[in-house]
Formats: sequence, C-alpha cells, structure tokens
Amino acid sequence: MTIWGALAGGFIGTLVLTTALRAANELKLTRIDLPFLLGTVLAVNRSRAKALGYLAHFLFGELFALGYFGLFVALGTSSWWLGALFGLVHGLFAGTALVNLLLPVVHPRMGTDLTSAPRAALLEPPGFLLLNYGVATPAVTLLGHVVYGALVGGFLSSAP
Repeated sequence: MTIWGALAGGFIGTLVLTTALRAANELKLTRIDLPFLLGTVLAVNRSRAKALGYLAHFLFGELFALGYFGLFVALGTSSWWLGALFGLVHGLFAGTALVNLLLPVVHPRMGTDLTSAPRAALLEPPGFLLLNYGVATPAVTLLGHVVYGALVGGFLSSAP
C-alpha cells in the first residue's frame, strides 16, 4: 500500500468515472456534466468552464484517492471490495450533501430553491441525489463512484 498506488488508482478511477458519466450523458441516461458543474464555479465562458472543470474533477479525484488511502492505512488493509464500499458512501455523500446542499451555497452561477425569477442562474440546482438531472442520474453516479472506489482499492491492494 503506497501513496503512489493511491494516486494511480485515483487517476484511473477518475478517468473511468468521468468517461462513464460523459457516455451516460451522450446516451441520454442523465444530463449531469460534473466537469461543467465544477468549471462554472470558476468561469462563465462555457468552453473555459468545461476545460477548468475537467482539471478540477481530476484534482478532486486525486484528493479523494488520498482520503481513501488514509482510511485504508487506518484500517490496516485495502481491497477492491472495500474501495467499492468507500465509493458507495462517497457517491451517497456527493449526491445527498455535497452537490445537493453545499455546492449551491457557494456556487456563484447555480440556482437554488430560493432563486428568484429575475436572477437568472447558469445552472439549475442538482436536487436530492442529483435527480434534477434525470431519473437515471442517481444510479449512474453511484455506480461510477463504486467503480472509482474499487479501482483505488484495487490499485492499493496490488501495489507492493
């Protein structure tokens, strides 16, 4: 179990998660676009927001991988299935508190339940489990986070 294994797993896990969410978006399973959602915190221009959002998503993916690493070290073990369990908790937290409650409070271009009609928002609020982005969104995002966690755990358990 090494920090390099965590970073490698975080990179691959984020790559798979981002690709799966992008594919689900293109297949009309969801309207969620996490890089755009994150990027619009930093920029109004849509193209620049997407580019910055992808960078931010990968940075957050690495930070979460380091958090997983800390949990694995504290437990004294790592495995793909334990990583998948962490990913499930991570996905539930992201969909219920992080993106649903906390992000709209600090996001300068996201609407909230309290946004008035004269104040136009660039993004609608995600809603509980991101349901405002489509009924399949909770399943897609949870599955993506479970796979992310499994990859981080798998990389950590296979690293010398």
